[in-house]
Amino acid sequence: MDVLEAIRSRRSIRRFKTQGIDPATLEKLLEAIRWAPSWANLQCWRFVLVRDPDLRLKVAECLRAAREGRRNYAYTAVCTAPITVVACAQRGLSGFYRPADGIRSPATDKGEYWYMYDVGLAMQNLTLAAHGLGLGTVHLGLFDAGEVAKVLSLPPEAVVVAMTPLGYPDENPAGPPRKELREIIYENVYGQPVRLEDDAVS
Repeated sequence: MDVLEAIRSRRSIRRFKTQGIDPATLEKLLEAIRWAPSWANLQCWRFVLVRDPDLRLKVAECLRAAREGRRNYAYTAVCTAPITVVACAQRGLSGFYRPADGIRSPATDKGEYWYMYDVGLAMQNLTLAAHGLGLGTVHLGLFDAGEVAKVLSLPPEAVVVAMTPLGYPDENPAGPPRKELREIIYENVYGQPVRLEDDAVS
């Protein structure tokens, strides 16, 4: 599938089949994650593939809806899809200088949180590659990250950033509307409409 077509046609999948994912397909998907760009190529992201049904249930119980006594699509998706992918990051790498003395200091005004950007890039690779391989995903962010970290035995230097169920779609949702380019793309200064016509002088 062409990359631009994958971007246009990818959808958030909320209903999954229980069908497993064959190893060759899964390896292709994981390679897509591995080739994501990152700060200074430090590759701070770490991904946990949660296959065990009991662990997936424990992860689902960390969702905010579950903690409020509700069961929603996210809960069902985590419990149904054969894999839940938990995207984590090693702290203290992305967004930091690497001086010779080994003492790290933030290199940007984003503080220590540049790892969010790196993980986001890797997650985008994951979602697009999954779609291209006939698999579905949906980004999940409303959960207790600390509790998920406990369930998955994360070390202190690692943090949970995002999750997605991964499996074969059991639905074919329509695409949501998108803002017009003039609403989101500016030229030279914020708020100035972008010009898309040919600038060539005749």
